[in-house]
Amino acid sequence: MTQEATEAVEIPTQLPIVDYLRIGDDPHLAANECAGCQARYFDRRNACARCGKEEFRSVRVADDATLRSFSVVYRAAPGIPVPYVSAIVLTDDGTSVRANVVGLGDPMKAELGMRLRFTTFTCGTDDNGTDCVAFGYAAA
Repeated sequence: MTQEATEAVEIPTQLPIVDYLRIGDDPHLAANECAGCQARYFDRRNACARCGKEEFRSVRVADDATLRSFSVVYRAAPGIPVPYVSAIVLTDDGTSVRANVVGLGDPMKAELGMRLRFTTFTCGTDDNGTDCVAFGYAAA
């Protein structure tokens, strides 16, 4: 056996629910920003939808945001607690993010224009003890 084969494979204890969520000591979202017009995207792009340029760089998304649009959801897939607030928030650096507003207690307390702050939470754990980490925005 080679030394690589005998070394233990380290299994992560946490995994982000989406590729653009960075977890660890400084959790945050990372967007792909167009080098030409600074449009931001969370998915992979071959070209910018705004200007057509093909060069992108990864940028950190601001943690502070404002609630721009929301809906209180009363029906969801089995196992998903309802009601919850599904929202579009605008971060202080101008990035639009689809996320849930979390920690309100009563979803009817959500108000357009309310200040929010990025947060992460565990949304499940697999049989090996690995936590799935999701994100949302909580009242600031």
